[in-house]
Amino acid sequence: MNCLNLKKHIRYALVFLIFALGVSWESPAIPARKTYNFNSSWKLFVGDVEDAEKPGFDDSAWKEITLPYAWNQNEAFLKDIRDLSTGIAWYRKTFVLPEGNESNKVFLEFEGVRQGGEFYLNGSLVGLHENGAMAVGLDVSRLVKPYPAKNTVAVKTNNDWDYRERFFNQKYQWADRNFNANYGGIPKNVFLHIAGEVYQTLPLYSSLGTTGVYVYATDFDIAGKSAQIHVESEVKNETAEAQVVALEVRVEELDGREVARFEGVPRMVSPNGMTKLDASEVVGNLEFWSWGYGYLYTVRSRLLINGMVVDEVPVKTGFRKTAYHNGMVYLNDRVIMMKGYAQRTSNEWPAIGMSVPPWLSDYSNRLMTESNGNFVRWMHITPWKQDVESCDRVGLIQVMPAGDAERDVTGRRWDQRQELMRDAIIYNRNNPSILFYEGGNDNISEEHMAELKRIRDTFDPHGGRAIGSREMLDSKVAEYGGEMLYINKSAGKPLFATEYSRDEGLRKYWDEYSPPYHKDGDGPLYKGKDASEYNRNQDSHAIENVIRWYDYYRERPGTGERVSSGGANIIFSDTNTHYRGSENYRRSGEVDPMRIPKDGFWAHRVMWAGWVDLEEQLTHLIGHWNYQKGTTKNIYVVSGGAKVELFVNGQSKGFGEPSYRFLFTFPDISWEPGEIKAVSYNASGELVSEDLIQTAGKPDAIRLTNIASLAGFKADGADVALVEVEVVDQNGQRCPTALNLVQFELKGEAEWLGGIAQGENNYIGSKILPVEGGVNRVLIRSTTQAGSVRLKATAKGLKSASLELSSRAFPVTNGLSEQLPSDLLPVNLAYGPTPASPAYTVKRIPLRIAKATAGSNNELAANSYDDNEMSDWYNDGQLETAWINYELENESAISQVVLKLNNFRTKRYPIHIEVDGQKVFEGNTPLSLGYVSLKFPPAKGRSVKIQLAGGAAAHDDKSVEVDGTKLDDGVTRNDAGQKGRLSIIETEIYELPD
Repeated sequence: MNCLNLKKHIRYALVFLIFALGVSWESPAIPARKTYNFNSSWKLFVGDVEDAEKPGFDDSAWKEITLPYAWNQNEAFLKDIRDLSTGIAWYRKTFVLPEGNESNKVFLEFEGVRQGGEFYLNGSLVGLHENGAMAVGLDVSRLVKPYPAKNTVAVKTNNDWDYRERFFNQKYQWADRNFNANYGGIPKNVFLHIAGEVYQTLPLYSSLGTTGVYVYATDFDIAGKSAQIHVESEVKNETAEAQVVALEVRVEELDGREVARFEGVPRMVSPNGMTKLDASEVVGNLEFWSWGYGYLYTVRSRLLINGMVVDEVPVKTGFRKTAYHNGMVYLNDRVIMMKGYAQRTSNEWPAIGMSVPPWLSDYSNRLMTESNGNFVRWMHITPWKQDVESCDRVGLIQVMPAGDAERDVTGRRWDQRQELMRDAIIYNRNNPSILFYEGGNDNISEEHMAELKRIRDTFDPHGGRAIGSREMLDSKVAEYGGEMLYINKSAGKPLFATEYSRDEGLRKYWDEYSPPYHKDGDGPLYKGKDASEYNRNQDSHAIENVIRWYDYYRERPGTGERVSSGGANIIFSDTNTHYRGSENYRRSGEVDPMRIPKDGFWAHRVMWAGWVDLEEQLTHLIGHWNYQKGTTKNIYVVSGGAKVELFVNGQSKGFGEPSYRFLFTFPDISWEPGEIKAVSYNASGELVSEDLIQTAGKPDAIRLTNIASLAGFKADGADVALVEVEVVDQNGQRCPTALNLVQFELKGEAEWLGGIAQGENNYIGSKILPVEGGVNRVLIRSTTQAGSVRLKATAKGLKSASLELSSRAFPVTNGLSEQLPSDLLPVNLAYGPTPASPAYTVKRIPLRIAKATAGSNNELAANSYDDNEMSDWYNDGQLETAWINYELENESAISQVVLKLNNFRTKRYPIHIEVDGQKVFEGNTPLSLGYVSLKFPPAKGRSVKIQLAGGAAAHDDKSVEVDGTKLDDGVTRNDAGQKGRLSIIETEIYELPD
C-alpha cells in the first residue's frame, strides 16, 4: 500500500470512529471568512482631547483622511528626523458591519502604529500596542454592534521619542533618532476580518496569542519541478459544542487555476478549544520563486464541517529551496552571491513618508532588481507587511530584522527584542522572499543567538531561513554573519557585508565640469573636517561604488574554499535618516528620494549582472555629453567586458585603462558636440555591448510623463500618481545640465504632495520645483471623489506641458471595502526561473595547509588559517621574528597567496614570500577592505614562507562612522612603537586550475 492510500485509509478510519462515538457532524450556520479594507473614512485630530474615544463625540471638525496616514508625514525630508513633530494624535472612524454577521467573530488588524496606541471600540478600551514596529490584532466580537447599527473605533497614538512601556517603564531601543524615522500615528494599513465561530486564527501573537496558518514546502525536486506542500493551521472552536473539522487545501496558479487539492485528517475540536490541523501533498509542475521571478501561488486553507466550507484563509506564497553552507547561499540548488542594499525600513518618500500605496512600494523595490540587486537588508526594524509582500512580488530576497539599536542588551530590553522577533517571524513566515532573520545590527552573545534560534525553530522550523546577526564571525550558533564595510570570508556559514560604501552625493552634481560644478569635498565642514571623506559628485560616487564592490567580487564563490558571500551597499534610495552635510537627509542612495537613478545605479547593474559570475557583459558611460567648448576631462566607463573602446563622433579614442575589473578610464578627452560611444568586447574580441550618449540641444520645452500603476489611479484618498518632469530640446531629448525652475498648477480631484530638490526646505510641498540634471518628479494624491485631474507645468522661456489623469471610483460601503490595497498588482517575472547551469566557474584551487611554524608565538600559528575571522597569529614585534612558514599537504604549483592582514585598511606591509626557499614575491601589500591577493609565476613546492621585510607604513584611515567614530579594520591590538609587528588573520594559498 502506498503512502497516499495509507493516509486515506487512516482518514476514513478516524471518520468511522467519530461516527461510532456519536459526535454530531452538523455544520453550524456560519459563512466563510471575509477580509475588508479598513483604510477608508477615518478622521484625524493632532493633539489630546477628552472623550474622543466615546461614540457620541463630535469629530465633525476633524481632518478627513484615508489610511495609511502618518499625521506628520508632510515633514518627510522637510526636517531632520530628530525634529519631526511628536506627541498625541487621535484617529476615529465610524463603520457598519455587513448584513448577516450577527453571531460571527470580528477582528481588527493594524499593520502598525507609531509609537504607542490605545484602541477603543464603541467607547470601550480593547487593546494597547506599544512597540511601534509590529502589527497588532484586536478581537472586538463582543463589543461590535451588528448591522445596521453604527460602530465607532478610536485610536489614541503617541509617537514621543522617549515613549516608555506602560507596565515595564522601559524605552524601546529601536526608537532611535539616527535611523528610525518617526512617522507618527497610523502609517500602515488596517483590515477588518469577519469569521465564523469555528475559524483559523490570525498570525498576531502578542495581542491575540495565536499563530495563524503556516505554509511551507519540503522534499524539493528542482529539476523535476515538484515539492511536498504542507499547510498547518491553528483552529479555534468558539461554539458551545465539539466540532469535527477537516482541513482542505487548494493550490491555485497566478491566473486562479487550481493545480492541487488535498485534505488532512479530520479532528475533533472541543468547545472553546484550539488545535492544529495539517495537510500535505506532493505537487508537481511547480514554478519556484526566485531572484527577479516573483512566482506566487494562492494556497487556500479551508475548514470543512460535514463537507461544508466554514472558513477559508487565502495565503499568497511561493516555494523555493534554500541552503547555507560552504560559505555560500544556495537558492533552488544554485549559488547566489548576495548583491544588494541596506535600506532603511521606513523606505520613505518626500512629503508622504512611508505611507505610500502598494504599487509604489513595488516600483521602488523592483528598481533594486533592475539594478541587478538580488536582496535588501532592512535595517534595525522589521519591515511593514506591505514591503514584505512587495518583495515577494518583485522577486527580491529580504533580510528581516526585528528591532534593535547598535549593541547587545540585557533584561527587559532583550525581552523586547525576543518578543518582536517572535511576532515578526509568525507574521511573515509565509513570505518566500525572506531568507534571513537578523538578530541584531551588531554582534550579540552566543546565549542570545541561541535564544533567537530557538524562537525560529519553534515558529518557523521549515521555512528554509538562516538566522544570524551582524558580526557573529566566529559564532558557533549563528547561521550567517558579516561585518560592516569590510570583507569577510568563510568555508562554513555564509558571511556577507551588512553594509558598505557609505559615501554620499546629490543626483544634482554631475561632476566639476557641469553646473553646479561640484568637486569632491565641496560643502560645509563635518565634525570639524572638510567633506572630502564622503561628499562626492555622480562621477566619483559611481567610481567609488565600483572600487568598493571589486573587493567583494574578487573573493566571490569559485575563488577558493573560503569565499565572500557578497554585501549590501548602503543605501538604495536617499533617506531622511542619519545625515551629514548641508542637506538634512542621507544621500548615499543609488537613486534619489524620488527614485530617479544616479550613475551608481547603472554601475551596479553592470557589475551585478549575474548570480555570481557575470552572465551578461553590460556597458555604462558615466555622466553626460553636454559641456562648454574647450572642456577636457576623463571619461569613465563601467563595463563587464574585457576591454572597452571609446568613440567620439565615430573617431576612436583607443581602449580604456582597466582597473578594479569593471572600470575603464579614458584620460583627457576633449569635448565636441555630437556623440560619444563606449563599445565593450569580450576576451575573444567580440562586441558584447555598448552605450551611447548624444549632446542635447538647448532647452526648448517641458515634458510630463505619468509613471502609472497597472492597477489604475484609485479615488480612495490614499493612492498617488508619480509624474516625471523633464526639460527637453526641440527633438525631445532630455537636457542633462538643465536646472530650470518649474511651476506647477494642479486642478481636479487630487491633492498636491510635490517632490524634492536642493534649496530652502528642500522644496517640500512647494508647487515651484527645479529640475536637476534635466529631470525631477512630483507626487499627487487622489481624493475620495473619482474624476479628472489636470497637471500643468510651466517655466520661463520653455514651452509648457500638461498631463491629464482620471481617477476611478473606489467602492466603499459603510467604511468597508472589499478591494484590498494590493489587489490587481502583478508579479515580476522578468528574470525567469532559476537557471539550471552553475553560477560560477572555479578560478583557483585552494591548497591545504598541513601545519605552520612561526618566528614567535608559535602556539598561535594555526590561528592564521583556521577559518576564523576573529583570530590571528602575531609575532612579538621584533622584525627578525616577523615570519611564518606553512607546510602544504602536497607539493603543488603555487601561484597566489591571499592574506588578511591586521589593519588592512590603514597599513601597507613590505612582504617577502618564498616557496621552498626561493623568493617568488617582494613588494608592499595594498590597502584593502580585507583581503589582498599576491600573485607570482607558478612555483613548484610544498613550503611557503611569508616574512615582513620592514616596518608597516601607516595611512590615514577614512573608514569612519557618520558620527566620526573610527571603525575597526581587523583584530584590535596595541601595536604602538612595534615596527616589526606582523599579524595575519587568515592565509590562503592557491594554484591555478588546469
